[in-house]
Amino acid sequence: MTDLTTRSGAPLSRLTFGTMQFGGKADQAESAAMFGAAHAGGINHFDTAYVYTEGASETILGALIKAAREDIYLATKAGYTNGATRAMILEHFDISRKRMNEDAVDLLYMHRFDDDTPLEETFTTLAELQSQGLIRHIGVSNYAAWQVMKAQAVAKSLGTRIDVIQPMYSLVKRQSEVELFPMAADQGITVVPYSPLGGGLLTGKYAQGQTGRLTEDTRYRARYDQAWMHDTAGKLAELAASIGVTAATLAVAWAAHHAVKPLPIISARSADQLRPSLDAVSFEMNAALYAQISALGITPAPATDRLEEQ
Repeated sequence: MTDLTTRSGAPLSRLTFGTMQFGGKADQAESAAMFGAAHAGGINHFDTAYVYTEGASETILGALIKAAREDIYLATKAGYTNGATRAMILEHFDISRKRMNEDAVDLLYMHRFDDDTPLEETFTTLAELQSQGLIRHIGVSNYAAWQVMKAQAVAKSLGTRIDVIQPMYSLVKRQSEVELFPMAADQGITVVPYSPLGGGLLTGKYAQGQTGRLTEDTRYRARYDQAWMHDTAGKLAELAASIGVTAATLAVAWAAHHAVKPLPIISARSADQLRPSLDAVSFEMNAALYAQISALGITPAPATDRLEEQ
């Protein structure tokens, strides 16, 4: 496994902060407040992308990290739009660096798999960026396990490797446990999953009539608006109340407790909204509570689906 650290050599924090809301639902002041709260809370790993809020996310984050850059692990992504060709990667990455006023980043992800571009083209480009010192580590987001392994073989042939994967993962989205997590453990790949709150569903706010991604975004509604998921969220809220914590804290702490030691990405629209997720940094999850929470949802079948042999 690649030893992921900040430039100063510090290990990465157990949680990652995602800046998808910077310059969107969170204005400049609220973004700064969230960054300050996250950094003060021990988070040193910050995640953005070329496509987030039409570039505002990268611009705002770039300014915020300057004073502590050596102690910050900075990740961005390219290739969500227009494919993962050499030309697109170089164009998007160059724009991203200008927005952030950074010569180099610590981690560059391919934002999603591109069926139309040979992996050799994509990963030769990433390997060159790495050899030039413009990126330290290579990641992939939203890849299936077979896609990661195909890409890993190409990367190894070029003298490099995939260091990080970024899949979706929460109590109501556990498909990553089937093949991605075992693959990551085998390959020594760090897992940095997104959406540990299930688009806000696991905070319990929708049961209280509040609004959010499920009510505002058709993609999130399609992803999370299922009866069993709402039922799981309700049970999680009841359990959280019984032990005196928020459902969000439990949801994030649960996602971080898996045996592959994920570094979940937390995010919010405001510092107040962020705090319950941030509290997961210091929450003590034990095996019994982890099992109790796991039982609230649906555990996916193993890859072979030969349950009689488990």
